[in-house]
Amino acid sequence: MNIKQDIIQRANHVFYIVIVLAMSVVFRLVYVQYFQTFKGKFWRDRVAATLIQRDTIRAMRGNIYATDGSLLATSLPSYVVGLDPTMAKPDYFEKKKDSLGLLLSRIYGDRSARDYTDLVSDARARKRRYVLLNRRRVTFQERQYMLKWPFFRSTPKVAARGGVLRPYYDRYHPFGRMAERTIGNLDARTGRGLMGLEASFQPALAGKNAVGLVEVLSGGVRKPVDDGPEMKPEPGMDLYTTIDVNYQDMAETALHSALEKYNAAKGSVIVMEVATGEIRAMANLTKQGNRYVENFNHALAGRTDPGSTFKLATMMALMEEKAISLNQLVATGNGSARYNGLNIHDASRHGKGTITAREVFEKSSNVGTHLLMKSYFYSRADRYCEYLRRFHLDKPTGIHMKGEANPIVRNPDMKGWSKVSLTSMSYGYEMQITPLQMLAFYNAVANGGKWVRPMIVKQVKLADEVIEDNAPYVLPEPICSPQTARKAQELLRGVVEHGTAKHINNPNYAIAGKTGTAQKIINGRYQVGKYYTSFIGYFPADKPKYSMITVVDTPQGDNIDLLYAGAVAAPVFKEVADRIVAYDIRMHAPIRAKASQPRSTTGLLAGYADDLHTIDGTLNIKNEPATEGWVEVTKNGRWKSRPTRPGQVPDVRGLTLRDAVYLLENRGFRVVIEGHGKVKEQSITPGAGSDEVSSKVITLKMG
Repeated sequence: MNIKQDIIQRANHVFYIVIVLAMSVVFRLVYVQYFQTFKGKFWRDRVAATLIQRDTIRAMRGNIYATDGSLLATSLPSYVVGLDPTMAKPDYFEKKKDSLGLLLSRIYGDRSARDYTDLVSDARARKRRYVLLNRRRVTFQERQYMLKWPFFRSTPKVAARGGVLRPYYDRYHPFGRMAERTIGNLDARTGRGLMGLEASFQPALAGKNAVGLVEVLSGGVRKPVDDGPEMKPEPGMDLYTTIDVNYQDMAETALHSALEKYNAAKGSVIVMEVATGEIRAMANLTKQGNRYVENFNHALAGRTDPGSTFKLATMMALMEEKAISLNQLVATGNGSARYNGLNIHDASRHGKGTITAREVFEKSSNVGTHLLMKSYFYSRADRYCEYLRRFHLDKPTGIHMKGEANPIVRNPDMKGWSKVSLTSMSYGYEMQITPLQMLAFYNAVANGGKWVRPMIVKQVKLADEVIEDNAPYVLPEPICSPQTARKAQELLRGVVEHGTAKHINNPNYAIAGKTGTAQKIINGRYQVGKYYTSFIGYFPADKPKYSMITVVDTPQGDNIDLLYAGAVAAPVFKEVADRIVAYDIRMHAPIRAKASQPRSTTGLLAGYADDLHTIDGTLNIKNEPATEGWVEVTKNGRWKSRPTRPGQVPDVRGLTLRDAVYLLENRGFRVVIEGHGKVKEQSITPGAGSDEVSSKVITLKMG
């Protein structure tokens, strides 16, 4: 056999195989269409009556929790109730339809029991495969109740006969609009996260949807063809955040008050734990009409010129290079200078004259900062920019949350660099940095030079199983030397003690921080009176626990001098810090217990023995009365019996008001009370005969 004949023979074999496969497919199609049944019905009849489609049943979305376990976001299920009246056998249907009608009438209240019974009976007579019992969705509690009904009940002895409860999930925020932009929300159509944590952790929260065949019935109702495992969605995972709802409330309340007071455009507050980078609060408010709402995450994406808060980076770069001494003198003159065509002004109209480098920072002198930079870095621009990179100011923080904007920090290789760029940068202009990125820098200073990545999600769990556990991330190398970090801390403390934020100095705990007032750019020009005000710092200054940034953007007022950061943003910082210090008992030293006195350890002077037994047993006090009935304390702190004879006015001195009223009213007296505390005096002498007393009104003086 030659090669040509061999090829022809092989081609014929392939041809016959293809013919056989095609005939098999045709045979299978004919068989399914005309002979195969599903649940007692031919497929041709089923398809003619309904449309079979693949459908997706959404999984229950995971919850989002605060650091104390409080729910920040959850999915509440509701259910559409339907019935396939053709599934039940005739005897069961006739026996149970009236009961079903009565139960439906009770739970919905819109039709009579007879109307519901007629509805399902008519649907069965018409052989309808599905009837929507009511368009109102039932709650989870109502669903649990309905699972005990006829047609819905399923037990080892009784199988459900046609009842359908299709779940739908609505996202619910128990704390309302609190941290709304941080938590995020969902696309109503797709159920996917649009922003915030909902979008950042979409795959984990969403779970795994179920996909299977459904019948599309009248009205667009979809009824599962099969109830197998593939139609069981897998729920999403839960997020455990670092947000503290109490701190969040403190931050939002203080920010909202400041924005309203100054009729400001927007603002932000972030509270972060120094050692771990865990964010305890992230508040963002924007003016919309006559109210303030969370519609943009300014903390994460609101880039702007930071203003004078950036002077800390400039001073630290100079100190790292050992180019300045904090005590060296700087001649700032009348607070005005000109360099390469750039006008430089201090906020003070009268200038500060000759001051130390320390005071340049504390009093936030632009002219002084320019002169310190000119003495060293103007001929070493690359070196200055290298320090900014080392301070991690040219990179996003990398927080595990979508939407963080990349900072824009100039360097000599960038387009737009000019002869005065370094001057402007030294006191916080010609750059775009977010509040979170600036806070991370200040937090590193509070942390002794260790830069910690901000963190907002601590764990991802599936039920009780920890899927992801986020530990604090610290840069391998510190951003500065320990000496520079210590000096920077001194400078920040000086701002609050002697400088632009001295009015927020608190005698009960130390605050360290820096004010920042940056002129706003409108139509390409800096505008006088339009400011971006901020204050960044940490507390307590001697042992930093929390770092915080407060931002109030575009405050308004008649007096420009009262629109700077020291008057606007710094008080917001103090208000939040004061409340946190008062709330966090771990920040307070324990109070030494006073030496015990030889007296009743319950603090009572008299009482009922049974009550005292209960108190002493609960508190583990070893001074229980050895007698029963009413007792009183002796001078040596022991208990003795106090008689309360029938027919006599009882002695209620030393008793609590509750016990005194009990004794007196049972003797027929009406009690008048003066003051508060325990009974100190009584107007009728104890021991007097009840029948001898002319008045049944007794006055008790408490004390």
